[in-house]
Amino acid sequence: MNDTLMVTTFVLLDDLMQGHGHRTDVRAAASDSEVLTVAVIAAAPFGNHHERALCVLRALGYLSGALSLSRFNRRLHALAPWFTLALDLGCEVFARDSTAFTLDSLPVPVCKRVRASRCTKVRGAQFYGYCVAKEEKFFGWRLHLVCTGAGVPVGFDLLPASLHDLNPVYDLAQCLPTGATLYADKAYNSGNDEAWLEGEWGVHLVPIRKRNMTVNREEEGKALRHHRAVIEGVNSQLVAWGVQRLHARTCAGFAIKLLASLLALVVVNAL
Repeated sequence: MNDTLMVTTFVLLDDLMQGHGHRTDVRAAASDSEVLTVAVIAAAPFGNHHERALCVLRALGYLSGALSLSRFNRRLHALAPWFTLALDLGCEVFARDSTAFTLDSLPVPVCKRVRASRCTKVRGAQFYGYCVAKEEKFFGWRLHLVCTGAGVPVGFDLLPASLHDLNPVYDLAQCLPTGATLYADKAYNSGNDEAWLEGEWGVHLVPIRKRNMTVNREEEGKALRHHRAVIEGVNSQLVAWGVQRLHARTCAGFAIKLLASLLALVVVNAL
């Protein structure tokens, strides 16, 4: 159990909610910020298993009052927008303190591909994707993530798996400061897109060049290797936390677990 992660997460969420004038219902034994904290803690050491995290935190006396699993789930779904607000604020703060960022995508399946025809969360050909790194097909979403050199997320987007990696690059680059350098892999090679980002947002996109292309400058190549190692480590963190094995009955529950995992990633890598 990581006490630093728990205390930091609770303080951040509690201060955020109080700053926006939110008040927990007087009938609730545990505060709303505690409910959100349980979901974030469940993302890291518990592999996004809410029931297990709730039982452990309740048994160790970390909660201020009784909280059943069913009540926890209902309150968590009602409080889900706070995850988005907390992530947006965190991304904005950390994006201002850096000039070099890394962009990559990660498969986030919703079920085994063999069961795709029976999946009720998402349907359609656009959710059939292919992971080049693992040379395997999957069914679900693709998480596009922008991180700082310390591995702190500053931008993210979740799109159907079949869409090309270049689709969200404009929206993700918009959140970066002018003059920033964005390192990426071979999937982001596009002269037109690089020129547009440089001229419109002032963001310099540096992808890994393919063999038939002009190689990057020596200093760009060194920085690219360093930042690629960072984003690969971030992806490994998310995989270890069970992001590719999220169990949820609805898309809303799926999104909550993913957002909680990203918020946990911000807190862990920023500490």
